[in-house]
Amino acid sequence: MADLPQQGQSLPDVDFITEDGGTFSSADLAGQKTVLYFYPKDDTPGCTKEACAFRDRIGDYDSAGIRVYGVSLDSPESHRKFREKHGLNFPLLTDKEGRASELLGVLSEKGRARRVTFLLSANGTVARSYPQVSPETHADEILSDAASL
Repeated sequence: MADLPQQGQSLPDVDFITEDGGTFSSADLAGQKTVLYFYPKDDTPGCTKEACAFRDRIGDYDSAGIRVYGVSLDSPESHRKFREKHGLNFPLLTDKEGRASELLGVLSEKGRARRVTFLLSANGTVARSYPQVSPETHADEILSDAASL
């Protein structure tokens, strides 16, 4: 498994699948500060807490000029159901076959994404990595850290 990208490094060239079946590339993240958070599975207790925390703070993220994307290996259909059930107001991306998770060092031994977040600067490089995340407080932590970018 690869190591997590470090501060100042660009993300490897990886593609994700959007909820409508389109393709979204890591290159599409450049140009605006971005939170790219990986999580294990849709609609599980910790993942729901984390997603809802981002949902509840999305106005603050928007005001700060920061996009938020959640990523797991779940299907686009699973993401749609998860977003609708919990009123999530940001995109969820599918890491088809775990390629991005593997290249970014977040793939677990169980074949799921670990709970890891990347805060990306507007130039597309990693401003900060969060290898250990508390689902309840993570959205607040990142927003605070992003203010210094």
